[in-house]
Amino acid sequence: MTVTLSAGPRRGITKAPPSKSYAHRLLIAAALSDRECIVENIGMSDDIEATIACLEGLGARIRRLKDGSASVTPVDKRSGSSGSGNTLLRCRESGSTLRFLIPVAGALGREVTFKMEGRLPVRPLGDYVRALEKGGMKIEKEGDFLKCSGKLRSGVFEIPGNVSSQFISGLLFALPIAGGGNVKLTGAAESKGYADMTADVLALFSADVEKNGDGYKVSGGAYKTPESGRVVTEGDWSGAAFLLAAGAFSDEGVTVEGLKNDSLQGDRKVADILRAFGATVDVTRDSVTVKKGDLRGTVIDAREIPDLVPVLAVVASAAVGETVIKNAARLRFKETDRLKTTAALINSLGGRAEETEDGLIIKGTGLKGGTCESFSDHRIAMSAAVAACFAKETVIIKDAECVKKSFPDFFEVFGALKK
Repeated sequence: MTVTLSAGPRRGITKAPPSKSYAHRLLIAAALSDRECIVENIGMSDDIEATIACLEGLGARIRRLKDGSASVTPVDKRSGSSGSGNTLLRCRESGSTLRFLIPVAGALGREVTFKMEGRLPVRPLGDYVRALEKGGMKIEKEGDFLKCSGKLRSGVFEIPGNVSSQFISGLLFALPIAGGGNVKLTGAAESKGYADMTADVLALFSADVEKNGDGYKVSGGAYKTPESGRVVTEGDWSGAAFLLAAGAFSDEGVTVEGLKNDSLQGDRKVADILRAFGATVDVTRDSVTVKKGDLRGTVIDAREIPDLVPVLAVVASAAVGETVIKNAARLRFKETDRLKTTAALINSLGGRAEETEDGLIIKGTGLKGGTCESFSDHRIAMSAAVAACFAKETVIIKDAECVKKSFPDFFEVFGALKK
């Protein structure tokens, strides 16, 4: 699918999409709980569909409801209760699905094989696999398949903090049903807000997780569905970031409703970063408005907000002076090498972006417009849409259907903003 966007600022009021990060976590916790739970506002992106399919493969029963919710009947947590033999779990390109559920399958004592797609087979797993194998699992990779067997047992799991917070979250999900244990982080932790988000969801389901100096202590015990039988997925700061960035080029601005200003989502820092660029940003209890300001280059530490880098780099192209993005080396192992593809996007539209070892340097020269590749990366495609808000000419985005991975109706929502 090719999308053509005319040049010019956008304005209006819209609603944040459901948080993919929270939806993954709520669905997994509900599937490991003691009774049925309704997960509201889940948003059916490709990644969430992958998590649902894998949870069903583990034995959960999940019904999509007409109001955008899902009814989750938990798995039978007795070892071997899903039947004999190896179960194929298709996790598509979803790193969250794969990394969260590897130790969960081990804690349940299930023999499974994950089918990986896209660049997922080359994304790092080595430290994670070694830690899980010390804990009783056996994990073998053959091409695009990852075979997991053995029973995960309680213990101390050492995980590097600077590779992926998803490793931490996967263990936090698994350890309550494995008898408890400790997750010890070695080195500086990055994106730790995502691990805290997991701990927050576990607490909602009565799992006992305690943060300590260098990691987390998890008590053994059963998950319990909240008394109401319902949980709600909050609005997504990651998806909203593209809409908010569009507001930075509009006199009237863009307002995104349904965003918690006290959210644990690390990407809520987009409001502060847009303000640092010089945009006018107004944050209320459940909405954010961004309007045009005198944009100037800045320095961005992406250690805690790697997913924001592509769209912030596009904003930097319109800012006077130079913007330096650092501590973003992990982006080389996403759906694409996002440092390379972000620079390619900006340069193809007439800007000036240069890769560094762990980041980008962007010169604020403005953008001409033209045709650009999405590289089949959802965040590159959505960032290209933001470029149309200040480019001199039309922006044409190739392979734009990739937004289905996280924000399926992005172009409908973006297109509904007024010019």
